[in-house]
Amino acid sequence: MESPIIDYFLSLIKINSESRNEEAIALQLEKDLKMLGGKVQIDRANEKTGGNIGNVYAYFPGNIIKDPILFCAHMDTVPPGNNIKPKISADRITSDGTTILGSDDKSGIAQIIWAIRVIKENKIEHAPIEVLFTISEEIGLLGAKYLDYSLLKSKLGYALDSHTTCEIVVAAPSQIDMKYTIHGKEAHAGVNPAKGLNVIKIAADAISKMPSGSIDKETTCNIGIIKGGKATNIVPNLIIIEAEARSHNQNTLHELVDSMSNILRDTVKKYKVGDFQAKVDIEIEESYEAFHFKHDSPVVQLAIQTNNNLGIPAKISIGGGGSDANIFNKKGLSVAVIGTGMRKVHTLDEYILISDLELGAKWVEEVIKIYSKN
Repeated sequence: MESPIIDYFLSLIKINSESRNEEAIALQLEKDLKMLGGKVQIDRANEKTGGNIGNVYAYFPGNIIKDPILFCAHMDTVPPGNNIKPKISADRITSDGTTILGSDDKSGIAQIIWAIRVIKENKIEHAPIEVLFTISEEIGLLGAKYLDYSLLKSKLGYALDSHTTCEIVVAAPSQIDMKYTIHGKEAHAGVNPAKGLNVIKIAADAISKMPSGSIDKETTCNIGIIKGGKATNIVPNLIIIEAEARSHNQNTLHELVDSMSNILRDTVKKYKVGDFQAKVDIEIEESYEAFHFKHDSPVVQLAIQTNNNLGIPAKISIGGGGSDANIFNKKGLSVAVIGTGMRKVHTLDEYILISDLELGAKWVEEVIKIYSKN
């Protein structure tokens, strides 16, 4: 913990932590949080996520009597995220181009840890602080979903998990995941193809009629995975289609999902050979619910004041993706999302500006000071 934030961030980047494999970074963060005086616990959420360790929680008692303020970031990264070799070039940090960088969300982790380090080293009086580093965020917000919520005492906080530095994300959509399994009839493709029902053809027929992309200003949907077929000489009898839909409008979201499902149902009815009728199994799962803060809500006003104190324009935005904050707000906490400076995430071109990494830590430090005084 003697190094500047850049070195600390680089040390985190080098730890492998793809989803469900967060043990190494969790144990390192446990040590770092304890060194700063935190009371650290690791829950057992991994027993439900299939990972190798749970969420890391830390409590820092304050010398100002007040409810704690919560800071959250997730420990897992998307693939390819193993054996990352970070590089510093000019004003930024990148990978060597063969992997992601992992600033999503290790930039948030570094900024939280470093801000608390500054607060502690300078003996700045502060309200109690809660820190939560979650597992398996990238594969469905699983750590937040299975968190032991008896640990949390905060009513207000921030998830550091967005792009533009110090941007205040006040809303995020709901998401529904769809899995469609189409059953056809297998046959030899060269000898008697007419005796089969080709599920790839059925799927193509249905997908050609389904909405995709931007539906309106609040709503998107995407068909992301198609799996089926065994060989070119076999008429395929099973195909799986996986899709998602997101919207800030709950009614629109459910109407969209119903429409996509009905298209599948209607399409398979057209396909029959002999006594065999094609069919589709439909699985619908609500991944997370939307949240939306008004600008005058305490969590937004505190963030705006922090930006003002730092001389940063208070950019307020509405997000298009989900984060742990969706789950926290559903649980009754008030958690907005703050940008850390991560850019081009989930790609081999991912990078973060050094100035953004440092500014994010100053933002966390400043919001702790303001919250503690007010």
